[in-house]
Amino acid sequence: MRYTFAIGDIHGCVDPLNRMIDQIEAYASEGTVVFLGDYVDRGPDSKSVLDRIIAGPWGQWSWICLKGNHEDMMAAAYDDSDNRAQWLGNGGLETEISYGGRVPHEHLRWAADRPLLHVDQHRIFVHAGVDPAFPLEQQSAGDLLWIRFPPGLSEDYWGKHLVHGHTPSLSNPVTTGNRTNIDSACVFGGKLSCAVFDDDVAGGPIGFIEVRA
Repeated sequence: MRYTFAIGDIHGCVDPLNRMIDQIEAYASEGTVVFLGDYVDRGPDSKSVLDRIIAGPWGQWSWICLKGNHEDMMAAAYDDSDNRAQWLGNGGLETEISYGGRVPHEHLRWAADRPLLHVDQHRIFVHAGVDPAFPLEQQSAGDLLWIRFPPGLSEDYWGKHLVHGHTPSLSNPVTTGNRTNIDSACVFGGKLSCAVFDDDVAGGPIGFIEVRA
């Protein structure tokens, strides 16, 4: 049996991240970890979060690191000063404080280069969500990074299960039909959540791993 683990929004909370990685590695000796983005902003130590994730996994693990809207805002803020105020007002100030000043180029480039989607045999992994009115290959970056779903909504996502974060709630993680939201509001006093999937079985998670902030 092989597993995929999907981790929700981290937002600079490095201690829950480290404890989550330890719990995943205790769960299985190998597999795939999909980070759903929003590594930075609002929390106390975005620098340490990016240092840890960029360092990558040990052993037989594969890590896939998707882009969140906060990585997109951070990269845009350094590309164009007109975008700086929006980023700082959405947690970017805390990120710069964690670096003791400017975010270094290598971290900005890494953030800017993240993919927006990961699709496997049974599931779609994305930061915010998708718009089922358009084919998967025609999704806009804006929707993939920013869209929000009304509570209780689930649709047919091209025969796959949709896994996302971005919309925080203390009641998450929640599976609603063909959709699982794992943003459990870690940076707002909630928890960091991970959905566990059996790679050979279609549908939603077989369980969750949760770490209190």
